[in-house]
Amino acid sequence: MSEQLSIEQDGRVLRITFNRPQDNGVTDAMAEAFSDAILNAHKTSDCVVLRSTGPDFCTGRARDPGSPAPNPEAYARRPEYDAIFNSYKAIRNAQVPVIAAIEGRAMGFGTAIAALCDVSFASDAATFNIPEIAHNVMPTMVMSALYDRVNRNAILWMAYSTDFIDAERAMAYGLVSHVVPADKLDAELERFCELLLSRPRPAILGLKEYLHVAPRMDELGAIDYARALHSMVNTAAAMKRKH
Repeated sequence: MSEQLSIEQDGRVLRITFNRPQDNGVTDAMAEAFSDAILNAHKTSDCVVLRSTGPDFCTGRARDPGSPAPNPEAYARRPEYDAIFNSYKAIRNAQVPVIAAIEGRAMGFGTAIAALCDVSFASDAATFNIPEIAHNVMPTMVMSALYDRVNRNAILWMAYSTDFIDAERAMAYGLVSHVVPADKLDAELERFCELLLSRPRPAILGLKEYLHVAPRMDELGAIDYARALHSMVNTAAAMKRKH
């Protein structure tokens, strides 16, 4: 697994790299390890940076040689998808921000991960698609990641057509946060990480917590939750530090 998924502690940044350049796919075992690392990142880190080796960010799911064939019975097969669904949940539930840098193609699972991350930087040469239906696979796994990130018309157009979109359209759809010239992607990513690490930790954690929970509340609940977090976070000792 260490060969296919690199996890490196770099100061207060946890760097996770998909390292399967032969096909740029992510296996279920990689997804499980990725989920575990992200859910525990707050113990050592203030943010997670997700990247990939090779020419593409991620071309979708991959099966390792020798892995068992899918169960032919639907009910028995359902848990076989948990590694992917749980990786989506891990990004949503992570206590620290997850930041992605996307180069090349992001397909299926790659598109889902790009959208789920809290901040996603895309190279201006990056492209995105949802290819499943062209392979006679209903793309509901990806849809479960995008349903609250991308507008309905955009999701359905991407899913039905399977066409690639460029990085600027991906940003317009809400898949990524920022598009950067390819030769400046590394510098912009590191600049943002340094900026994030300079912010008070309680505010960083509180922002992610609020945006994870509040959209599922009614108006009164969301306002009351904001009041409570505002009071709690802004009285934290770390918020009093002078920079």
